[in-house]
Order: sequence, then C-alpha cells, then structure tokens
Amino acid sequence: MADFKYKRVVLKLSGEALAGKNGESFDIALMDEISNEISKLISGGVEVAVVIGGGNIIRGASQEWMNRENADYMGMTATVINSMALAEVLRKNNLKAKVFSAIPMELVCETYNPSVADEYLKRGEVVILGGGTGKPYVTTDTTSTLRAKELNCECVLKATKVDGVYDDDPVKNPDAKRFDKISFDDCLNRGLKVMDEKAFKMAKDENIHIIVFNMFEKDNIVKVLQGEDVGTVVS
Repeated sequence: MADFKYKRVVLKLSGEALAGKNGESFDIALMDEISNEISKLISGGVEVAVVIGGGNIIRGASQEWMNRENADYMGMTATVINSMALAEVLRKNNLKAKVFSAIPMELVCETYNPSVADEYLKRGEVVILGGGTGKPYVTTDTTSTLRAKELNCECVLKATKVDGVYDDDPVKNPDAKRFDKISFDDCLNRGLKVMDEKAFKMAKDENIHIIVFNMFEKDNIVKVLQGEDVGTVVS
C-alpha cells in the first residue's frame, strides 16, 4: 500500500480542464485517467472529496451580457453537470461516488450536508461537491477551501495547467523560478495569485495546505500525495 502524506483531501479541478480538445464538453480519456489516480488514493486509504468548476460549460463571472447573479447560478448548475459526469466515469471504473449539490436538486443528487458527506468519506466513497457554495459572487476556489474546512480536510490539491507556483509568469518569463514550498505570508507579500483572495486567506487562517500541480502529467495526483517534487506546497 502506498504511503500518502495526507489522509483526507479536496481535489480541486477546473471545468475547462475536463473539456475535450476539439470543443467537446468532456474529455473522457482524461476523466478516466483522473478516475484511475483517485482509485489509487482510495486504495491507499485516502479519503477524497472533489470540487469541480463549470468553465467547460459556462463561467458565470465572464457573462457580462446578463445579470451577474443569474450568470453565477448558471455557472453553479454547470458544476453539478460536471460532478454528475465525473461520478459516472468513477462508477464505470468500479469506484463508489456520491454527488452533492449546494443548490437543492433532489431529483438528481443529494443536497449538501457536511455530516452526511463526512460519513460517505469515511466509507471510502468519493464525494463530489457541486453547486459551489449555493450563493452567487463566490468562486469554486472559495468553495474548495470552505468544504475542506467543513470536512476537516488537510489540504486542497489544486490541479492546474502549470506545475506549481512561480515568482513570475512562466509563460512570459522563461527564467521564472518555481517554488517547491512557500508560505502563505510569502505568497501574499509577493502578490502571487495562487487562488482568489478570499479562498487563500481562508486556507491560511484554517491552516489548510494548498498544493498546486500540473494535472496533465500522468500520475501527478498520486505523486503529489506521496511527497514527490511535482508541484508547490503552500503552507
């Protein structure tokens, strides 16, 4: 059995990352790979909650042509669609998965309840947390840190397109330095954008570690929890 550094985590996935390269809403091959990595965590005794964005369908904050609250509710609904899709892929790969939504949708999933979600996690089921916080003007970054706090998770695994936190934009500056580890205060002092400000400050106040890593490298989710140097730990 693999030795993992954390025993209960929130995996934060962006909706855009789930999208297919040819304009499809879902990249099933990538979702299968995510499922395989989650399976290894579950087998190793890690309890896994997942928060997914909705950007492959609609990003509420970017819809300038409509009322912001309505746009945000559409975005939150998109996260439930993504949660249901990931749950299907997990079940196809012989994992047990339970979808919760912060917005009541009783016909398709349970309404989020921390104590109930906690019980599913203890039973080794993957808990997928859709619907954001149920309120507009809140990002899925904030959702992930809030759910980590409520469910007593030790860290948030932020899966991104880059391999960690840098002192400058690595796309624009080839000499940008990646940090293996960095403190919350150092991130704030340097003005580094790890998460949105509200989410980041909550993680700092609650001492919830954030690990930023590249989700497109095979087995990186597993490697991160084994302590390998594949991302940046913010603590």
